[in-house]
Amino acid sequence: MTRQSLWDASEANVEDGEIRINVGGFRRRLRSRTLLRFPETRLGRLLLCHSREAILELCDDYDEVQREFYFDRNPELFPYVLHFYHTGKLHVMAELCVFSFSQEIEYWGINEFFIDSCCSYSYHGRKVEPEQEKWDEQSDQESTTSSFDEILAFYNDASKFDGQPLGNFRRQLWLALDNPGYSVLSRIFSVLSILVVLGSIITMCLNSLPDFQIPDSQGNPGEDPRFEIVEHFGIAWFTFELVARFAVAPDFLKFFKNALNLIDLMSIVPFYITLVVNLVVESTPTLANLGRVAQVLRLMRIFRILKLARHSTGLRSLGATLKYSYKEVGLLLLYLSVGISIFSVVAYTIEKEENEGLTTIPACWWWATVSMTTVGYGDVVPGTTAGKLTASACILAGILVVVLPITLIFNKFSHFYRRQKQLESAMRSCDFGDGMKEVPSINLRDYYAHKVKSLMASLTNMSRSSPSELSLNDSPH
Repeated sequence: MTRQSLWDASEANVEDGEIRINVGGFRRRLRSRTLLRFPETRLGRLLLCHSREAILELCDDYDEVQREFYFDRNPELFPYVLHFYHTGKLHVMAELCVFSFSQEIEYWGINEFFIDSCCSYSYHGRKVEPEQEKWDEQSDQESTTSSFDEILAFYNDASKFDGQPLGNFRRQLWLALDNPGYSVLSRIFSVLSILVVLGSIITMCLNSLPDFQIPDSQGNPGEDPRFEIVEHFGIAWFTFELVARFAVAPDFLKFFKNALNLIDLMSIVPFYITLVVNLVVESTPTLANLGRVAQVLRLMRIFRILKLARHSTGLRSLGATLKYSYKEVGLLLLYLSVGISIFSVVAYTIEKEENEGLTTIPACWWWATVSMTTVGYGDVVPGTTAGKLTASACILAGILVVVLPITLIFNKFSHFYRRQKQLESAMRSCDFGDGMKEVPSINLRDYYAHKVKSLMASLTNMSRSSPSELSLNDSPH
């Protein structure tokens, strides 16, 4: 019998009777009528092939004599596939790996939609839980690894004092000034710095009250001399603090790359610029407009409150969270802008002839912004029934939009707060009494293990794309 006649006979047998399936040594005979109930699956498409080449695109081998189709797949999972063809439903046992099962049914062309209701909830729940555990594990790993990196950088900076004149003395001052809580001296210095910052902010607020303003010779309100004394003392303290930190810094070039040091600098620069501007205005009356610049610079004193970040783990963690959550914050702003644009136009269309406060779209933007953020000033409110329904929808949409990214941002805040606490604890356990010693709080073997684990996780994520690529390659052309 020729190859063509053998193929014709085989094709007739496939269409009218049974086919033989061999899955990793697991052999079964299947009726064509059963498989054709699901023509979109791999075995269903196999019956529609009209050449050996088409068959080999769907199976790993084909025996023309025995008319047997061979698949190099896991034989222990194939009974679940057989059960699907007979009943039309998939069932997942508790001992199965859901990811292996998912890849297997993807290969056979069976959708997860066919998983029966008794197993669906458990199956999808088991698929979601590892992702959450993976995120928590990744956060812990990143937290530990980042802490290792920062601790090593900390020891590297501390080692730069060795061999310098008064190196050990400068190192102790550097630790006391830059690491609150490191020693009794650093705690005392930290408390004094916090008191000066709070005193400066309170003085600035009290100075805005009319009862504490003293008119000058021209009748303009001026500062109380007592508050000026407090202000000058605060500037002297902040200047001393910055100069002292700079004098004992291990690396002068990297000093102002630290955000906390930049905040210290910006807290005193407005005062000295204002001082120079006032001297210039007094000597040159034609430049009186520069006085307005001095008034603006005086308002920048409020940013001194950011100096508390040096003494607060929570504030530093908040800053790191905002820095590394720009995607989530951008997503939040995008959601808000879309909602504000939609509801402002709807409110303008409904209320423009009935409400004087909503006669322009920019005015409706203000109303939509206040409503979506659930602030609700009440200065502008819709008056018609349709306008009130629009406002209700705007408020509900605002609640949903604001809530969506909050969980992601909170998780990142928890991650950075935990990392910062670990770093502070490790730094406080350091002892540099007799110069640099070995690093007692760092296990380099664990550090190396975390690095290797990160690399292996990256390679695993890359390899996870192969099943989908294989399924694409296996699809008929």
